Amino acid sequence: MKYSKVFVDAIGYELGPNVVTSSELEKRIAPMMAGLHIAPGQLEALTGIRERRWWDPGFALSEGAARAARKALEQAGLSAADLGALLYTGVCREHSEPATATAVAASLGVKPETAVFDVSNACLGVLNGMIDVANRIELGQIKAGLVVSCESAREINDSMIEEMTKDKSFENFRLSIATLTGGSGAVAVLLTDGSFGTHKKHKLLGGAYRAASEHHKLCIWHRDHMSTDATAVLKHGVALGQRTWADLLGELEMKAGDFNKVICHQVGGTHKKHILEALGIPEGRDFSTYEYLGNMGTVALPSSAAIADEREFLLPGDNVAFLGIGSGLNTIMLGLKW
Repeated sequence: MKYSKVFVDAIGYELGPNVVTSSELEKRIAPMMAGLHIAPGQLEALTGIRERRWWDPGFALSEGAARAARKALEQAGLSAADLGALLYTGVCREHSEPATATAVAASLGVKPETAVFDVSNACLGVLNGMIDVANRIELGQIKAGLVVSCESAREINDSMIEEMTKDKSFENFRLSIATLTGGSGAVAVLLTDGSFGTHKKHKLLGGAYRAASEHHKLCIWHRDHMSTDATAVLKHGVALGQRTWADLLGELEMKAGDFNKVICHQVGGTHKKHILEALGIPEGRDFSTYEYLGNMGTVALPSSAAIADEREFLLPGDNVAFLGIGSGLNTIMLGLKW
């Protein structure tokens, strides 16, 4: 896929206010770790995650998404009335129905003609939403659209830690460890046709998508239970990522060295190392946040890009690749001119 008139005008984000360290989580599963003879400090050692943020108990997902949305709109000098589409794309949703997007839309005060709905695709939701909005802009259907998400890790962590105090087997530890990496945050990505204002915009060049649905059982989140075969996800995810990377380069008629910077999905240290090596990308071109923010699901990649922009890691003129992967398995990689 290629785009000729789509821009990312702004990315707003909001982080959970409560810092939760890996050592704190280990204390809560101390009986399991002691029984398995696992030394303290292994959660951080295995994942590279020192801490993550959580929302306060009972925090509304739509409120987090609306906060991030207001920041994005303010950055770009747009109002909710300018939006032709509003998509909520988180794994976490407030209800089975209606769409969480409707609560965000009501909070922002979007116009009745705005398309308002949810999109769900594991950790790729925001990137899927960006493609949906970009297609509408490219077709001339709308001039601006907002993709929002809010993820909360507190509830599933509390549930899984309770389970880990009952089932202290190594197999349960192995399948539960990825859950403990979860962080909480919200993000909003504003895409336009470039006709709003004179502020800095980032041109969306195009992207590539691949699926390996035979691996859909490797990571499953069902209500209060989550099971992840992290080793298999890494193995097959890296292989899928290599193929998608080749597709992206071919689609955009670019070479790997043409990308000055990359933003990966923030899983952890091992995943980052393997994916960068597999794609032949020097570590210095990547910007990571997982060490302090954990894995925030759909929020992780776009909020990391926003932070990288704030810290002037991403510079005007940079060719930037967003490298997304989600359970399923699915991958989306996007190319942008910053």
